[in-house]
Amino acid sequence: QVQLVESGGGLVQPGGSLRLSCAASGSIFSINNMGWYRQAPGKQRELVATITSGGSTNYADSVKGRFTISRDNAKNTVYLQMNSLKPEDTAVYYCKATVTTAQPMGRTAYYWGQGTQVTVSS
Repeated sequence: QVQLVESGGGLVQPGGSLRLSCAASGSIFSINNMGWYRQAPGKQRELVATITSGGSTNYADSVKGRFTISRDNAKNTVYLQMNSLKPEDTAVYYCKATVTTAQPMGRTAYYWGQGTQVTVSS
Protein backbone atom coordinates (compact mmCIF):
# COMPACT_ATOMS: atom_id res chain seq x y z
CA GLN A 1 0.00 0.00 0.00
CA VAL A 2 1.08 3.59 -0.63
CA GLN A 3 0.35 6.67 1.50
CA LEU A 4 0.70 10.33 0.62
CA VAL A 5 0.86 12.79 3.50
CA GLU A 6 0.60 16.53 2.89
CA SER A 7 1.71 19.30 5.23
CA GLY A 8 2.28 23.03 5.22
CA GLY A 9 -1.20 24.46 4.79
CA GLY A 10 -2.60 27.25 6.92
CA LEU A 11 -3.91 30.78 7.06
CA VAL A 12 -1.96 33.52 5.28
CA GLN A 13 -2.63 37.12 4.32
CA PRO A 14 -2.96 38.17 0.68
CA GLY A 15 0.48 38.59 -0.83
CA GLY A 16 1.98 36.07 1.54
CA SER A 17 3.69 32.74 0.92
CA LEU A 18 3.29 29.11 1.93
CA ARG A 19 5.18 25.95 1.10
CA LEU A 20 3.32 22.66 0.85
CA SER A 21 5.01 19.28 1.12
CA CYS A 22 3.77 15.83 0.21
CA ALA A 23 5.71 12.72 1.19
CA ALA A 24 4.98 9.32 -0.31
CA SER A 25 5.68 6.15 1.64
CA GLY A 26 4.96 2.44 1.48
CA SER A 27 5.73 -0.25 -1.06
CA ILE A 28 7.17 2.04 -3.74
CA PHE A 29 9.24 0.84 -6.69
CA SER A 30 9.12 4.13 -8.57
CA ILE A 31 7.13 7.34 -8.77
CA ASN A 32 6.31 8.86 -12.14
CA ASN A 33 4.27 12.06 -12.27
CA MET A 34 3.52 13.97 -9.08
CA GLY A 35 1.22 16.92 -8.80
CA TRP A 36 -0.91 19.29 -6.80
CA TYR A 37 -4.62 19.84 -7.25
CA ARG A 38 -7.03 22.05 -5.35
CA GLN A 39 -10.73 22.20 -4.63
CA ALA A 40 -12.51 25.31 -3.45
CA PRO A 41 -15.97 25.14 -1.82
CA GLY A 42 -18.65 24.52 -4.42
CA LYS A 43 -16.13 23.98 -7.21
CA GLN A 44 -14.61 21.01 -8.96
CA ARG A 45 -11.10 19.85 -8.18
CA GLU A 46 -8.62 21.48 -10.55
CA LEU A 47 -5.02 20.96 -11.53
CA VAL A 48 -2.51 23.37 -10.02
CA ALA A 49 0.84 21.97 -11.13
CA THR A 50 2.51 18.71 -12.12
CA ILE A 51 6.08 17.50 -12.37
CA THR A 52 7.51 14.43 -14.08
CA SER A 53 10.22 12.19 -12.67
CA GLY A 54 12.64 14.00 -14.96
CA GLY A 55 11.64 17.42 -13.65
CA SER A 56 9.41 18.73 -16.44
CA THR A 57 6.69 20.95 -15.03
CA ASN A 58 3.23 22.12 -16.00
CA TYR A 59 1.16 24.85 -14.35
CA ALA A 60 -2.38 26.14 -14.43
CA ASP A 61 -2.52 29.58 -16.02
CA SER A 62 -3.91 31.02 -12.79
CA VAL A 63 -0.74 30.19 -10.83
CA LYS A 64 2.01 30.66 -13.43
CA GLY A 65 4.71 32.99 -12.16
CA ARG A 66 3.52 32.68 -8.55
CA PHE A 67 3.74 28.95 -7.71
CA THR A 68 6.71 26.61 -8.16
CA ILE A 69 6.52 22.83 -8.03
CA SER A 70 9.61 20.76 -7.25
CA ARG A 71 10.44 17.26 -6.05
CA ASP A 72 13.10 15.35 -4.20
CA ASN A 73 13.20 11.89 -5.74
CA ALA A 74 15.43 10.51 -2.99
CA LYS A 75 12.78 11.46 -0.41
CA ASN A 76 9.73 10.63 -2.57
CA THR A 77 8.53 14.13 -1.81
CA VAL A 78 6.93 16.86 -3.89
CA TYR A 79 6.74 20.52 -2.89
CA LEU A 80 4.63 23.50 -3.89
CA GLN A 81 6.06 26.93 -3.16
CA MET A 82 3.21 29.43 -3.29
CA ASN A 83 4.03 33.13 -3.45
CA SER A 84 1.90 36.25 -3.93
CA LEU A 85 -1.12 34.37 -2.66
CA LYS A 86 -4.58 35.68 -3.48
CA PRO A 87 -7.94 35.05 -1.78
CA GLU A 88 -8.97 33.02 -4.83
CA ASP A 89 -6.18 30.56 -4.02
CA THR A 90 -8.18 29.49 -0.95
CA ALA A 91 -8.91 25.77 -1.26
CA VAL A 92 -8.06 22.32 -0.02
CA TYR A 93 -4.85 21.30 -1.76
CA TYR A 94 -4.35 17.65 -2.67
CA CYS A 95 -1.23 15.80 -3.69
CA LYS A 96 -1.42 13.11 -6.38
CA ALA A 97 1.23 10.63 -7.45
CA THR A 98 1.48 7.92 -10.06
CA VAL A 99 3.25 5.08 -8.30
CA THR A 100 4.56 1.73 -9.43
CA THR A 101 4.58 -0.53 -6.41
CA ALA A 102 7.16 -3.07 -5.32
CA GLN A 103 4.49 -5.26 -3.73
CA PRO A 104 2.57 -6.27 -5.70
CA MET A 105 5.43 -5.87 -8.13
CA GLY A 106 4.89 -3.64 -11.12
CA ARG A 107 1.39 -2.38 -10.42
CA THR A 108 0.90 1.27 -11.38
CA ALA A 109 -1.89 3.35 -9.90
CA TYR A 110 -2.82 6.89 -8.86
CA TYR A 111 -2.75 7.79 -5.20
CA TRP A 112 -4.13 10.86 -3.46
CA GLY A 113 -3.25 12.53 -0.20
CA GLN A 114 -5.84 13.55 2.38
CA GLY A 115 -5.63 17.25 1.56
CA THR A 116 -4.40 20.33 3.39
CA GLN A 117 -6.36 23.55 3.80
CA VAL A 118 -4.95 26.81 2.46
CA THR A 119 -6.83 29.96 3.41
CA VAL A 120 -5.82 33.38 2.06
CA SER A 121 -7.55 36.13 3.97
CA SER A 122 -6.86 39.40 5.72
